Formats: sequence, structure tokens, C-alpha cells
Amino acid sequence: MKTGLFFGSFNPIHTGHLIIAQYIMNEAKLDKIKFIVSPHNPLKNHTELIDQNLRLKMVELSINDNPNFETDAIEFSLPLPSYTIKTLEALEQNNHSEKYFIIMGSDSLEGLHLWKNYETLLNYPILVYKRNSNFKNPFPENKNIQIFDSPILNISATNIREMLAHNQSVKYLVRDEIISVLKKEL
Repeated sequence: MKTGLFFGSFNPIHTGHLIIAQYIMNEAKLDKIKFIVSPHNPLKNHTELIDQNLRLKMVELSINDNPNFETDAIEFSLPLPSYTIKTLEALEQNNHSEKYFIIMGSDSLEGLHLWKNYETLLNYPILVYKRNSNFKNPFPENKNIQIFDSPILNISATNIREMLAHNQSVKYLVRDEIISVLKKEL
């Protein structure tokens, strides 16, 4: 089974994540996508994170109508901060019937050299969605990297949190089920 692994803080999950996930699933002909909620990305400020269980709940609410999407809280039981390579090792230990594909934005690929054991990650199939039209692959010789001309969406979780802090509407940026959760928690 071909399984895409969409790692993220999802702080909060928004429609851009969902659009990209469906696009990559279609284009790469994946069987399913697992949304891996990261409790603490070592390259991000963890003080701005919404509670990890609430972020997981929001992902579950956002994807519950898509039978090909699922959540995975595996990183909740792994040591912090969350390292993609450690998560992949744990997933492979538990399941030998799936072939994993890492899904990431072009900005993440550009910073991949900062990730723990990034050389090992380059041995996995990596499905990259462009975050801007000027993107140049920093690993042009690597045959495991596939770049997609996906829709470029300028939606950010940071902007959504800022809009909510200023009592601005985030309708259409996040699913309706998420708006009330966010208003209650932020």
C-alpha cells in the first residue's frame, strides 16, 4: 500500500493542507495519506503551539469525511523534539505492508539539510509541493524526489491565529468544524 506521510504542526490545520493532500494523493496515485501531528518540530518555536491533543482533534474533524485520509499520533509517544527519521523508523517497525512517501513543501526541502539524518531521509520517496513558482530543487540528482506543480496557496496557520486574535473571520480558511474549536481555545 502506498501511504503518504504528511507531517506538520497543523497549528491549526487549514484548507490549504487539505487541498495539497488531495492533490498529491491524486497525482502520486497514493492509496492513503496519514496526517502526522508533530508535538514539537525542533525547527519551530514550540511556545506558539496549540495543545497537541487539540491539534490532533482539529485534524480528525477536518478529514473525517475523506476515507483516504487518517491521523496518526505516533509522535505523541516518541521522545521530543519530533524528528521525522525517528517517526519513520517507528512506523516501519509497526507496519511492513506499507510503502511510505514523505510529503513536504518546497520550503521544507530547501531546509532539509538542517534535519536530523537528512541524508537517510533522501533515501525515501519525497513528494514535494511547490510553495512558490521560483523554487529550485536543492537535490537535483536525487531520483527519490518528485516535484509537483501543485496549486500555490498563500494560507498560513500563523495568519489564521492572528486573524482570530483580531476577531476577523477565518471562514473558508479552515473547515467550519474548526472555527468554533479555535474561537474557544485561542
